Amino acid sequence: MKSLVLNGDQLTLDDAVSALRGGASVKISSEAKERVKAARWHIDTAVREKKVIYGITTGFGAFSDVTISRAQGKQLQKNILMSHAAGVGNPLSDDIVRCVLLLMINSKAKGYSGLRPKTLDTLLKLFNKKVVPVVPEQGSVGASGDLAPLAHLSLVLIGRGQARYQGRTLSGAQALKRAGIAPVELAEGEGLALVNGTQVMTAIGALTLHQAIQLAKVQDVAASMSLEVLLGSNKQFHKRIHRLRPHPGQIDSAANMRRITNGSEIISSHKDCGRVQDAYSLRCVPQVHGASRDTLAHVKRVVETEMNSATENPLVFPNGQVMSGGNFHGQPVALAMDFLAIALAEFAGISERRVERMVNPMLSGLPSFLIEEGGVNSGFMIAQYTAAALVSENKVLAHPASVDSIPTSANKEDHVSMGTIAARKAGQVLENVKQVAAIELLCAAQALDLFTNLKPGKGSLAAYKVIRRHVKRMKRDRELAPDIATVAALIDNDEILKAVEKTSGPLL
Repeated sequence: MKSLVLNGDQLTLDDAVSALRGGASVKISSEAKERVKAARWHIDTAVREKKVIYGITTGFGAFSDVTISRAQGKQLQKNILMSHAAGVGNPLSDDIVRCVLLLMINSKAKGYSGLRPKTLDTLLKLFNKKVVPVVPEQGSVGASGDLAPLAHLSLVLIGRGQARYQGRTLSGAQALKRAGIAPVELAEGEGLALVNGTQVMTAIGALTLHQAIQLAKVQDVAASMSLEVLLGSNKQFHKRIHRLRPHPGQIDSAANMRRITNGSEIISSHKDCGRVQDAYSLRCVPQVHGASRDTLAHVKRVVETEMNSATENPLVFPNGQVMSGGNFHGQPVALAMDFLAIALAEFAGISERRVERMVNPMLSGLPSFLIEEGGVNSGFMIAQYTAAALVSENKVLAHPASVDSIPTSANKEDHVSMGTIAARKAGQVLENVKQVAAIELLCAAQALDLFTNLKPGKGSLAAYKVIRRHVKRMKRDRELAPDIATVAALIDNDEILKAVEKTSGPLL
């Protein structure tokens, strides 16, 4: 992708991620430029006519009944950025901050914020020249939008705050100067337009979701490999079963597992054995993975809707009417992020149970903890502990943030969403799930080495070969942490998934 043209209405999750990772430049459509220009004209007219408009000729929040003179208007906009920049904690990653910028630009391109074209153009320059504001991750309650983090981001526009540029952390003024960007002097209403919005929670959620969609496919790969080494059947993935309960995610997961295990000599070798049914962690993979997949589909609809929404307050309509509302309230995103965390946690929960079955000789028929000369060697014993610890941590993180609300701004903002906390939690759950998946893949590869000379399914074999190119079989104890990190990286860069899809076809 060389460039991405934004108009406020058509940005997709895949487009956003492609622009971030492909280094695309961003432009505004000509129609969007006209809308932005027209909305600003209405604001300038209202200021000249001394109309009372929230945040433009009045104070903010609990100070909304305080009228601000025109002489004080510009100082008011600068003050909102400085006073609201009260975030704490570690800085958000560059990817997240750049995604926030992208979503801000798209939202302003809708033409309802009243932002001047000049200011929007400066946001574009920050993105295209890769000036990344330093934004602390904590401090947002998710209504009136992401006030604190967006204030930190927007400070750089006026030459304050901090930013990363070409590998260095600089003052906002230095970063702008080195990038050849002139700082902005904010006009009436612009400070409020910049800090009112849900772009931080949405950006965190969007990037987490994009990774989760890929990880869901890897989960099917890991489950398929485990199924084979545990002498499971693939009959439970038959189309006829899943047509009778036609949840889309369940159907897709079953189809993936049929493809991955296709041609398995291992499964064929025990098709007439006396086992009647497999354990749920094998037999019910499509039902469990599928339910999580359906959740991801729901979350995607919410996130993409939010990416293309106007979440400022007030909103400037084409007829000149300026209306105050509550589109900045993050409840839709908050609930979706809590649901996402729960859905992701379930991937790890069932994965850890398969790990336990592989390392437990009473359940697997394999050497204890997948290591020869057990006793002197502990093999994958503690890898299962780690998986259990991560699953337990996910249970804590899956507690919904959105059910909490603490009133702010002298009780003017008496119900808030905690959406940004929900999004950050979902991101941490995703990282934990990825580590559990890496452990399952390592155990399954080790079990294949120990188990048989029979070939697994084409997809399972492809995944095994990628793992073995980077991680040697464990013949005696060694540090496992580097192996887990290596496989987690193979999940991150899609190397395992690409290899499987090359042999089994695209996974759903």
